[in-house]
Amino acid sequence: MDHAADAHRTDLMTITRYVLNEQSKYPESRGDFTILLNHIVLGCKFVCSAVNKAGLAKLIGLAGETNVQGEEQKKLDVLSNEVFIKSLVSSGRTCILVSEEDEEATFVEPSKRGKYCVVFDPLDGSSNIDCAVSIGTIFGIYMVKDSHEPTLDDVLQPGKHMLAAGYCMYGSSCTLVLSTGEGVHGFTLDPSLGEFILTHPDIKIPKKGKIYSVNEGNAKNWDGPTAKYVEKCKFPKDGSSSKSLRYIGSMVADVHRTLLYGGIFLYPADKKSPNGKLRVLYEVFPMSFLTEQAGGQAFTGKQRALDLVPTKIHERSPIFLGSYDDVEEIKALYAAEGKKE
Repeated sequence: MDHAADAHRTDLMTITRYVLNEQSKYPESRGDFTILLNHIVLGCKFVCSAVNKAGLAKLIGLAGETNVQGEEQKKLDVLSNEVFIKSLVSSGRTCILVSEEDEEATFVEPSKRGKYCVVFDPLDGSSNIDCAVSIGTIFGIYMVKDSHEPTLDDVLQPGKHMLAAGYCMYGSSCTLVLSTGEGVHGFTLDPSLGEFILTHPDIKIPKKGKIYSVNEGNAKNWDGPTAKYVEKCKFPKDGSSSKSLRYIGSMVADVHRTLLYGGIFLYPADKKSPNGKLRVLYEVFPMSFLTEQAGGQAFTGKQRALDLVPTKIHERSPIFLGSYDDVEEIKALYAAEGKKE
């Protein structure tokens, strides 16, 4: 990449321009989706700024509450959640919001109601704030099909019905990765402009990777296929070189690396968490949507992740996602296990 030339580029593809270009492909579009995405982007910019100042602003202390998932809630979690709720409601384009931080879904009052449902984790990996590890916001967008009174069923849809999904990672740079169903694109926040600029057009995950990412501390509780797969990563029997282990423990950072470099990210079910640990609506679905759009696969141990039909807003699921061939291997191990039973 020619960084010197990049520094003098004058034709900048901002995220707003990119979304407007996409909108122009649909003559019937009224711009509602564009407005909604702009409000999500604004929320991301606000949280990015708050995360950068957190150490100085004493925002890092505990909020003194425990969220519905039993995690200690940090002040930044609360702040991020409020920012996204207020930004999404004020857009006038949403009808139901599901946040990781709130036990119940938020139903937008009729006067500000629109046709979109947004599911999100305002600050994923927030327990990593104190040690400056990358954290992020994950979101997914559904559309309510007709103009009925919105109900929970409007968000309890399989992930394949999502219109768009993305995440914003607050790390060494602030990166927003987005898919509206036509490929995956990465944007980086230019702090001098306050704009997200397209830096990673059309991200494609390598067909096979050299990295596996899993919390090996849970190994004693794993099922057979997961244990066999990880063993194979470390001690391949076919003479190939072993895979490298990379595990950050922040889903956004681990999935981001997997999208760019390939490999597989695993959060399996185990004896301690028989349904897995990650939440279906605002962690598993958006990340699976992005992975498939980038040419990879996402699997739950039983089925394609995006075919799963959630019954509760905070439901959990195991997940295996990443390079197509790597996920194919774990699928084969689960299929073989199924035949034995």
